[in-house]
Amino acid sequence: MGLLVLSGVFLFFWVLVYVTAGMTGKTSSFPIGEKVGVVEVTGIITSSKLINERIIRFKEDASIKAVVLRIDSPGGGVGPSQEIYEEIKKLAVVKPVIVSMGSVAASGGYYIAAPAVKILANPGTITGSIGVIMEFTNVKELLDKIGLSNQVVKSGPHKDIGSPIRAMTDADRKILQSMIDDVYLQFITAVAEGRKLDLETVRHLADGRIYSGRQALEAGLVDQLGNLQDAIDVAGKLAGIAEKPRVVYPPEEKATFLEYFVEETISHVKQELHEQSAGGLKFLWSGVE
Repeated sequence: MGLLVLSGVFLFFWVLVYVTAGMTGKTSSFPIGEKVGVVEVTGIITSSKLINERIIRFKEDASIKAVVLRIDSPGGGVGPSQEIYEEIKKLAVVKPVIVSMGSVAASGGYYIAAPAVKILANPGTITGSIGVIMEFTNVKELLDKIGLSNQVVKSGPHKDIGSPIRAMTDADRKILQSMIDDVYLQFITAVAEGRKLDLETVRHLADGRIYSGRQALEAGLVDQLGNLQDAIDVAGKLAGIAEKPRVVYPPEEKATFLEYFVEETISHVKQELHEQSAGGLKFLWSGVE
């Protein structure tokens, strides 16, 4: 009798967890049923750590049959974007990866979408902006007017390249342009490989301009128009899931109020500094505030 009671209690809680998971979707992997995982990339890409951890989690979970990458980002740092791209590329070897583009998936936001088997965008999604940018603000004339000077001791003529307190030389500009050209080639090569397009075709499209989702479809940068649910349906079909797939998200990180306050403060400060920073190599569309 005791075993029957315990079994009944266990069954009750098992059903409760299953139903709750199915209703909310905001759950870590659950061992029953075939599922589609959703990984969200939102805002400026400044770090790859959390996103890559989620991608790897879904890659290693046998019950996750396909992954939808939901992108709503204007891009960000070159390094983090390339790290996310590499993990998505590894994931795409194992499971179908479908991209769903939200309001914007530009520059680095488009870069990380390149390895997907299918890319869906809304008709008005801002996408493209394929290119690389570095921005420098020079305050030398201002310092001269107020009588401030700066003394620099350096090991080589280009150690302070991009400095805001001296004029950029032709040699400096040539070095920076050479680096940008190299990273730009990496970008268009990734797009050409992922989209199965000729490199020169991508180069023609990749002059930094943005496209609407409908224009991107005509240019071959996306596969079809549709929203997140459409992308989930496509993922389920490509994964061979007969019924409507269960949708799961990575488990939410729980934090105390103090941790949340500190994290939010740091996040806002970092984003402001990132947006206002003069230097740094970026896959970034700067048309967002």
